[in-house]
Amino acid sequence: MGKIKIKRKSTTLDMTAMCDVAFLLLTFFMLTTKFRPPEPLQVDIPSSIVSQAVPSKDLAVIEIGKDNRVFLDIDEQSLNGEKVRVKALELMGEKYKVQFTPEEKVLFNGIGPFGAPMSAMKELLSKPTAERDAFASKLPGVQTDTTDDWARCELFDWIITLRRINPSLKVAIKGDVDSKYPMVKNVIDILQKQNVNQFSIVTNLEANPLAKK
Repeated sequence: MGKIKIKRKSTTLDMTAMCDVAFLLLTFFMLTTKFRPPEPLQVDIPSSIVSQAVPSKDLAVIEIGKDNRVFLDIDEQSLNGEKVRVKALELMGEKYKVQFTPEEKVLFNGIGPFGAPMSAMKELLSKPTAERDAFASKLPGVQTDTTDDWARCELFDWIITLRRINPSLKVAIKGDVDSKYPMVKNVIDILQKQNVNQFSIVTNLEANPLAKK
């Protein structure tokens, strides 16, 4: 008696559900991804052979351009459920008699590095997004001239205010390779005046010429 042959059928896999999931994930990442805003101050940092990484959180970066303008970049973190950047802006506004609206506080939380003196901060935040970068690039930077009066140095006040909000705050200096030494020294003096003697210097990593090949 001959064997009964079973007709072979091709195996098919319905990919409709998989495609739906893929497009849902793609849509989710497109809508939730937050790109870093463009930096109004271009800094060409020097190179070094030090490979120690700068902390990724609880960080304030003082940027010094080749034109000696100083910008400040504050890590956008929350501490005890409160936005550190927003709280710092509120306290600085109280000290310098500048009132900010809730909308301006939200904008400040996402503008990235800023170089506006407190007298120009509201004007910076009032600019439409398309005009803000151009306006920010023309600002004189965060005020650093102490004239031997530390109570009137805005960079000093920003750093000490941030440290009061977040005692774990770390500071890094990101200076342009062509920035002038007196300005770098002035920034370091501002930090040391409030006993910040440990800070990072942001550099590009280069090969160690003494390393064994």
